[in-house]
Amino acid sequence: MAALPVPLLALVLLLLAGYGGPGAAGQRRKEMVLSEKVNQLMEWASKRSVIRMNGDKFRRLVKAPPRNYSVIVMFTALQPHRQCVVCKQADEEYQILANSWRYSSAFTNKIFFAMVDFDEGSDVFQMLNMNSAPTFINFPAKGKPKRGDTYELQVRGFAAEQLARWVADRTDVHIRVIRPPNYAGPLMLGLLLAVIGGLVYLRGSNLDFLYNKTGWAFAALCFVLAMTSGQMWNHIRGPPYAHKNPHTGQVNYIHGSSQAQFVAETHIVLLFNGGVTLGMVLLHEAATSDMDVGKRKIMCIAGIGLVVLFFSWLLSVFRSKYHGYPYRYVRL
Repeated sequence: MAALPVPLLALVLLLLAGYGGPGAAGQRRKEMVLSEKVNQLMEWASKRSVIRMNGDKFRRLVKAPPRNYSVIVMFTALQPHRQCVVCKQADEEYQILANSWRYSSAFTNKIFFAMVDFDEGSDVFQMLNMNSAPTFINFPAKGKPKRGDTYELQVRGFAAEQLARWVADRTDVHIRVIRPPNYAGPLMLGLLLAVIGGLVYLRGSNLDFLYNKTGWAFAALCFVLAMTSGQMWNHIRGPPYAHKNPHTGQVNYIHGSSQAQFVAETHIVLLFNGGVTLGMVLLHEAATSDMDVGKRKIMCIAGIGLVVLFFSWLLSVFRSKYHGYPYRYVRL
């Protein structure tokens, strides 16, 4: 085989050194594609903290390699005709989380927040075999999502703080949630103080109402009923109000697990506890009051009826959450 002329040989060696052969060319193409994807996501994220995606954008920017960034995707159904109240509530918390990251000094292109609405990307729902919303999934920078990359909404709720903890577990990105200022609490406190101050001013020196045992007992009872029904758990976890089955349309107000609850469930339990308490108060009054015997009998019967009825409903709720619980008061 004839030897290549020296200038031509030098040119070939220079080309091989500059381009590194086919493997290097493929690597450069991947780097160019990755750079374009990151730049595109950064441009969208600069305009909107949560990037809205359809099927094409999802397949190109989330599913298709190469990717050196994680994408948190909320699959939801926000259109009014879907009537997904939980989706709207979860979207508000998700926006708070994404905004906290977008306007953080630690913001980088390591993680992005996106959303796929069913009416804009139903093909994505079909591709992932997804039949419920809202659902949060982390698509990691490398590999496919694992079991832990799907957020346990029914257990942990959709509060932005809970989502931030899950994001930190899956991506090592720690987000400090910053909520918009809420003046409802200070306004209510100011109104309460104004009412108390007005009562003190109007009553003048007559402050006997401050020593009213019935008033203080009623206030304490309301506080106890609120706490025992799970209001503090709702405040910490931020669970959905209820759950609507996307297939049957049935709305569940009682969570089927003993490790979680809905907001509606706390209201129901509060009502049942209040009914039992009212029945016990009537029984006490029937036994200690100075009314005639006929009225005391009526109060006694009403008290027993309230205790039996509402305590039976409490047991039925307990049985629905602790499956296999053998006891019931009245068969319901």
